[in-house]
Amino acid sequence: MGFIKKLDWYLLKKFLGTFFYAIMILAVISCVIDYSEKVDDFVSHKAPVAAIANYYKNFIPHITALLFPLFIFIATIFFTSQLAYKSEIIAILASGVSFQRFLRPYLIGGGFLCLISLIANNWIIPNANKQRLAFEDKYIHGAIVTSDRNVHLRLSKDLYVFVQSYDFTSNTGYHFTAETIDGTQIKQKIFADRVNYDSVKKIWHLHGVEVRTNNGIHENLKLLTDLDENYPSFTPKDLNNNEAIKEALTTPEIMDYIKEQTLRGSENMNPFYVEKDRRTAQPFAGLILTIIGACIASRKIRGGSGLHLALGIAISALYIMFLQLSTTFSTKAGLNPMLSVWIPNIMFSFVALYLYRRQIK
Repeated sequence: MGFIKKLDWYLLKKFLGTFFYAIMILAVISCVIDYSEKVDDFVSHKAPVAAIANYYKNFIPHITALLFPLFIFIATIFFTSQLAYKSEIIAILASGVSFQRFLRPYLIGGGFLCLISLIANNWIIPNANKQRLAFEDKYIHGAIVTSDRNVHLRLSKDLYVFVQSYDFTSNTGYHFTAETIDGTQIKQKIFADRVNYDSVKKIWHLHGVEVRTNNGIHENLKLLTDLDENYPSFTPKDLNNNEAIKEALTTPEIMDYIKEQTLRGSENMNPFYVEKDRRTAQPFAGLILTIIGACIASRKIRGGSGLHLALGIAISALYIMFLQLSTTFSTKAGLNPMLSVWIPNIMFSFVALYLYRRQIK
């Protein structure tokens, strides 16, 4: 532990202590506000106390992850400003410690929090979101009744299905079509007035069926009352196009989901690419904002901590604005997803470099 000196331990304790205290306050306030908004839903849907407690156990990681880098920034500004106000930074630098050396505990603390955020974003928070979203679907939003209309899916290289609509309440789909295509030739087309899914046997029951089979110039037509078909990779869940699912998938799962949906011909997968890349870009934003916060708040100025915090909040608002703009361009206008989530980091990296060079002069 010779690398970390007493000065490092002192600043690290201040940094991490302020950060975790701020996050704890955020979690408590967020839970209180969320509970006050949803208490009527809890009562009307008769949600058990244990289920509500479990919901907030999973809600806390979700809400803290959203503002994780910004609270790193605010914590950095707050405790550094306090050090500057008490002239502790002047004393540290006057003792012969360079500003580069002074920044070392900030980089260690920011790197530690960056690592925590990386692990949490990719595995821990998605698993918590699975339970949180399941609770909200059951006790707040209510179950989804119908699917999107006119859903087209590609199940394999040569198999395509179409469902005009699906009623999840009655487990019934209407105007179902399955087409087997070889190159540009339709080999078989199955049409059914209604379909039902058997979740036990994992098969589809088709009713009012027409089966057309093409073999060159020969065509065969069969009319059947009922027909059972097995489509292993197709269930009613695939008809529910809910983008919120991306929050409940770990990074390996979201990569598999993107691969599967791309094969099926799903349009505009950019929101899922953005979510995958955001999980890596966001932690590094915390590290960049740590450097900016340390450079801004290490100078003793008139207005003290209040002015530093006001400046910090303004910079945080700018970061959120740039992130929102870039991700909107990706999901709506086709901007490269990885570029969209890294643009704010790249821009604020230049800000951090400028402030750092100005500080060491």
